[in-house]
Amino acid sequence: MHIETAISLRDCNTFGLPATAATLVRITSEADVRQVVNHPELGPAPKFILGGGSNVVFTRDVTACLLKVEITGLRVVEERADAVIVEAGAGVRWHDLVAWTLGQGLPGLENLALIPGTVGAAPVQNIGAYGLELADRFDSLDAVDLISGRSVTLDRARCRFGYRDSVFKRELAGKSLITRVRLRLPRPWQPVLEYLDLQRKCEEAGFIEGRLPGARQVFDWVCEIRRAKLPDPAVIGNAGSFFKNPVVSLEQCRDIIARDPHLVHYPMDDGQFKLAAGWLIDACGWKGKSVGAAAVYEKQALVLVNRGGASGGEVMTLARAIQESVYGRFGIRLEPEPIVV
Repeated sequence: MHIETAISLRDCNTFGLPATAATLVRITSEADVRQVVNHPELGPAPKFILGGGSNVVFTRDVTACLLKVEITGLRVVEERADAVIVEAGAGVRWHDLVAWTLGQGLPGLENLALIPGTVGAAPVQNIGAYGLELADRFDSLDAVDLISGRSVTLDRARCRFGYRDSVFKRELAGKSLITRVRLRLPRPWQPVLEYLDLQRKCEEAGFIEGRLPGARQVFDWVCEIRRAKLPDPAVIGNAGSFFKNPVVSLEQCRDIIARDPHLVHYPMDDGQFKLAAGWLIDACGWKGKSVGAAAVYEKQALVLVNRGGASGGEVMTLARAIQESVYGRFGIRLEPEPIVV
């Protein structure tokens, strides 16, 4: 267990926002977590768990004990006729896991390529992109209770996944630290190509019914699409998609379409509709607008960026202005994806 004090968090969040952690503990194993729990001062203190910092907006310094998860390791746990189970340490970069599985000849995660953040944060957010969610490939995870220090294993049902949601954002928020995650890669593999951008790529490449692209091709397409739409956090500070795509009833969807026929919307299995938050924001004229050094990305209205020297306060002032604008025009309340501290 490595303890640091008065540590700058600017390089620990992809937005590049200024903040300081009074106490930071680097977690490289389950044993480190138990040492924190049993520590006379750190044990009783409030905890804040940080992975890659790609889903957080710091508006102030962190006074809670910050646990920086850096647990490594990648391995195949089990090979079955219907699936392969792989396991990754919570501190592994998510994209590194996706690339590793493909390198092992194990397809199934290619639609989730280039999503920033760590493996341990993926179940918390139930990350998803291009027609696939983590829950679709989830097997189980290991975590340590931050009160008792006991290790627990949670299956998919106990994680209670929802759209960008899980039990770790509700009942277990700040109470449990994920150490390892296991994913189920199905056999036989079939490409997930329902997303419009991927369908276009298939058409452009000459793939037709009965002739489908391989996993590596889908991986390359997803990386190409994301790089064309989303800024690299290493170049422009950002936290990816800032708002969740709102889910509305059929009646609400029809009401908006009656006023804005070009509304981008997607039907869901339960009869509701998911609206494209980026389209709603763009329709309100926010693309390229800024508050101080915080701005709406010119190529994708769903992404807020740090033009250099932005504060968390500026980011949230911009976010609230967007929320008010979208609600005023569409009657839809946008919900931020990142955790705001």
